[in-house]
Amino acid sequence: MWPELDPEALLRLSAMPIWNEAVRTEAETALKVQTLGRVEPDPILAEAIALQGYEEGRHAEILRLLTAQYGIAVEPFDAPRPPRNPVWEFVSTGYGECIDSFFAFGLFAIGRRSQYFPEPFIDIFDPIMQEEARHILFVVNWVAYLRARAPWATRPLFDARRIWTLGAQLVEHARHALRVGTGGGESQEGFTMTSAAAFEDLSARSFLEVCLSENDRRLALYDPRLLRPRLVPAAARFALKFIPNSSSGNPKAEAPARPPSPPPADRSTAWPS
Repeated sequence: MWPELDPEALLRLSAMPIWNEAVRTEAETALKVQTLGRVEPDPILAEAIALQGYEEGRHAEILRLLTAQYGIAVEPFDAPRPPRNPVWEFVSTGYGECIDSFFAFGLFAIGRRSQYFPEPFIDIFDPIMQEEARHILFVVNWVAYLRARAPWATRPLFDARRIWTLGAQLVEHARHALRVGTGGGESQEGFTMTSAAAFEDLSARSFLEVCLSENDRRLALYDPRLLRPRLVPAAARFALKFIPNSSSGNPKAEAPARPPSPPPADRSTAWPS
C-alpha cells in the first residue's frame, strides 16, 4: 500500500509539522462522532453519523500506519475520553472541521500541483479529502435540522449556544494562527494552518484563491439544496478585496486541478448526496 520514498521525499514528508496533532485530533474526533452515533434516536441519522465515525476512525488508523511506515516520530497521548455532551461536542468539532477543511483543501491541491506529495499519496488521500467535504456538509445541515426541530421558545437559546460554539472555534484558530506567525510553536487546534509553512513561495492571496476554488469544487458534487459552510469562504472572499495581486505566489498553484475522486460507493448511501 505504502510507496517507497527516496530520501528527499521522505525528508519532506517527515518535516511537515502536523503529525502529532493530526494523529491525536483524528483519534479524538472519531470517538466524539462514534459516541453521538450511539445516542442519536433517529435511526437514519444514527446510521449517517455512525458512517462518519467509521470514516474518522479509518483516517486516524491511516495516519498511524503512515507514521509507523516511514518512521515519523509521534508523541504519545492519553486515550481520548467519550464526551459528556455528544451533541454539542459534535457541533464544536464539526465547526472546527469546517475551518480546517477549507484550508486543507487548498493545501492538498498546492501539494499535488507542486509535486510536494508523491503521486501514490495523492491517490490515497484524495478520497479522504472528499470524505471531509461530506463531513462538513453533514454537520451544517444537521445543525439546521436540530434548530428546525427545536421549539420556537428555545430557538434563541439554541442560536446563542451555536454562535458561542462557532465563536470559540474561530478564536482558537485565530490564536493558533497568531502563535504560528510569531514563532510560538504548535497548538492543539488548526493543524492544517500549521502545515502551510511547509510550502515555499506561497502568497496569502494565491493561497486563499486556491482554497476557495477547491472548496467550491469539492462541495459542487453534492445536491445544491444542501446547506454549505459559508462563514470561512465569505471571510476569505472579503479578505481578497484588500489583498493586492502579487506574482510571488507559487505559479504551479494556478494550474487546473484534476477532479476529486467520487464519493465511495460502499456504505455511502446514508449520506445526502
